[in-house]
Amino acid sequence: MGGSFDPVHQAHVALATTALQHLALEAVHWVPVGQPWQKTRQLAPAEHRLAMVRAATQHEPRFVVDDIELRRSGPSYTLDTVQALQVQHPQAQWRLIIGQDQYANLHTWHGWQDLLARVTLAVACRGDQRPQPSATLAAHPHRVEVLPMPPMNLSSTDIRARLARGERAQTLAPAMVSETVAGYIDNHHLYAPGHTHLHGHP
Repeated sequence: MGGSFDPVHQAHVALATTALQHLALEAVHWVPVGQPWQKTRQLAPAEHRLAMVRAATQHEPRFVVDDIELRRSGPSYTLDTVQALQVQHPQAQWRLIIGQDQYANLHTWHGWQDLLARVTLAVACRGDQRPQPSATLAAHPHRVEVLPMPPMNLSSTDIRARLARGERAQTLAPAMVSETVAGYIDNHHLYAPGHTHLHGHP
C-alpha cells in the first residue's frame, strides 16, 4: 500500500486493516512515496512521513513499514517497487491496495500493463459499490478484489489545511489521526502556520 501519507490518517489505517482481514493477508507493506511523479505539491520531509507511518502502524505486527521508495533516487514508480519486492519475496503473491480514484486513473501510471501482470488489485469501495475502471483499463485483462469500506470522509489535504490555520493535531485525534501521529505532528510543528516543514524539502 503506497501513498504520500502526508500525514497518514485513520482512513489509511482502516483500509490496511480491512485488507489484512478481508484478504487474509500475512502482512501489509506500507510504502511512503519518495518522489511522486504525478504530484506537483512538495511533500513534508521523508523522515517525518516515515516516522508518522511507523507511529500509526505500531499497534499491528503484520503492518510492515518499508522505506524502499525513500531510499531510491528518481521518480517513485509503483512498478519499480513491486519488481523489487518480488525479488525480495519470490514466493509471495502480491496485491496492490488502492482506492477507487487510483483505480480509475491507473491506466496513466508508468508501466501499468506490466504492473497488472504482476499483482492483483485490491480496490477499496464504499458500501455496495463496485470498482469502476476507465475504458482503457477495462479493455485490459486484470485481477481485482473488492475491499468493502465504510464511508470515511478523511483526507490529508483537509488535515493539512486545518493545521495550517493553527489547529493542534491533538484536537483531530483520534477521529482523524491517531493519538501517536497527532503527538508527533505537534512535537515537530509539522504543517503549522509559517513553519518551514509545511512545504518540506526534497
